[in-house]
Amino acid sequence: MGKVVGFELNSQHPEQSIEFYKELFGWSVEAPNHDYWPVSTSKEPGSIGGGICKGPIDYPHGIRIQMEVASIDETIRKGREMGALTVREKMEFDDFYLAYLVDPTGLGIGLIEKK
Repeated sequence: MGKVVGFELNSQHPEQSIEFYKELFGWSVEAPNHDYWPVSTSKEPGSIGGGICKGPIDYPHGIRIQMEVASIDETIRKGREMGALTVREKMEFDDFYLAYLVDPTGLGIGLIEKK
């Protein structure tokens, strides 16, 4: 539980960010899906992929890591007890659920639960 499975780079200028990271690090970037561009950082086994997106109002710019959890509902409940804030409640996608918390120090994290 809590395995880091991805990242998001939030930008108010995602197209510029995409070009920067592609040129600087050689990342491959897929076509966007709802202002989210999936990123592959390497073809090497064990590398972590992620995405570049238009930063939402609750997190307009910055980096969030995404952790896989057994139960988003339980993780949100426990996180709230420990002082975290929920900035996006559990959302459903085709293969997974996603939610966002801010820890007691202000760091944003994503939670992913596979279906």
